[in-house]
Amino acid sequence: MSYFNLNVSEVREYCEDIFRRYGFSKEEAEGIVDVLLTADLYGVESHGIQRMIRYHHAITAGKIDITAGMEVLKETELSVSYDSHHMMGQLAARIAMRSAIDKAKAHGFGMSVVRNCNHFGIAGYYARMAGDEDLIGFASTNTEAIAIPTYGRKAMLGTSPLAVCMPADPVYFYYDCATTVVPRGKLEVYNKRGVALPDGWAADENGNTCHDAQHALDNIIAKNYGGIFPIGGSDMLTGSHKGYGLGILMELFTAVLAGGHTSPHVEDGGDGDVSFGFMALDYGMLGDKTEIRKSMSQLLEDLRSSPKAEGRDRIYTHGEKEEESRREKLAAGIPVNEKTLSELKMIGSAVGLDMKNYPVLCEACSGN
Repeated sequence: MSYFNLNVSEVREYCEDIFRRYGFSKEEAEGIVDVLLTADLYGVESHGIQRMIRYHHAITAGKIDITAGMEVLKETELSVSYDSHHMMGQLAARIAMRSAIDKAKAHGFGMSVVRNCNHFGIAGYYARMAGDEDLIGFASTNTEAIAIPTYGRKAMLGTSPLAVCMPADPVYFYYDCATTVVPRGKLEVYNKRGVALPDGWAADENGNTCHDAQHALDNIIAKNYGGIFPIGGSDMLTGSHKGYGLGILMELFTAVLAGGHTSPHVEDGGDGDVSFGFMALDYGMLGDKTEIRKSMSQLLEDLRSSPKAEGRDRIYTHGEKEEESRREKLAAGIPVNEKTLSELKMIGSAVGLDMKNYPVLCEACSGN
C-alpha cells in the first residue's frame, strides 16, 4: 500500500474545515483535530486522521450529537461526574481533564469521570494536558467489548487504554497503551494494508490465533465469538492474566465509577455509550517538586544508560519515541496511506469542500 507524506498544517486545516462543515465551532474543530494529529505526529496511525471515517459515519448518522453539552451529575472539591449526552469524545474529554487539572491546582488532586460519550482518540493526549501544567496526569476510556478474557473466546472487555504522564527532563515520561496486545485501530490499519496479523494479536471464534484482520474485525462488529488478546497474549505463562486484570481496572476507573455501560454492555461500536476517567495530581503535595522531578528524570536516564542487550544499541523510555516522531513529522510531513487519503477525499466532498483549495492534498489524491 502506498503512503503519502502530507504537510501537517494543510492536513490540519482540511480536517478542521470538515468539522466546521459538520457544525462545530472553530475552537471545537481545532480541539478535535489537535487530538487526531497528535496521534499521527506521535506515530500512532491507528488513532490519527484514519479515524476520520468513523467520525464521519457517526456524525452523519446522528450518533454523535454536535449540539450536546456536559451535564454535571455530582461534584465535590476533588471530583466531578459528567453525562456527556453523546458529545464528540475529544471535546468531552478535554473538558473533563480540564476540570481534574483545575481541581488539582486548587486542592492537590482532581478526578473526573464521563459517561455516555464517544471515541476520544489517544488517551495519552489528556494525560499530557496535566503534564504540561507540571502535574501527573492519568486518563482512560472503556470501549465496546473487544478483548477476550484469559482462556475465554468471547470478547468481554475493551481495549481500554491506560495513560500516565509525569514531567521529566529532557523528555516527559509518557505512557499510553491499550490493555490488549494491540488496539482495534491497529487491526484496521493492517486490514487497509492487506497484511496478515502477527501471531498472538487476535483470536478467532474458537479462541485461537487469527491472522485475518478482516475476519477478526467482522467478528468484533458482529459480536461473534473472538476478539483481541489481553496484554500477555493467550496464556498465563506469558502474563495474559495481567493484561486481563488491567482491563478490569480500567473498567473500574471509567464505566463503573461513572455509572456508565461496562464493555459487555456497550453497543453499536461504542458510539454514544463509552465512559472516561481522568486524574491529575500535584506531586508537590508529597515533597519538593523540583527534587521529585529531578529524581524521576534521573531514573529515566539511569534506564536509558543501562547495559544494552546483545545487538541492541539503545534503550528507550516512554515518551522518547513519540517526541522524536513528532519532530521528524513536523519537518517531513505525516505519512497517510492511500485508503485513508481516499476516505478524506470522500468526506470532504460529502460536506462540500473542494480539495483543489488544498494543493498538497489535491496533488496526493491526483496520484491515488
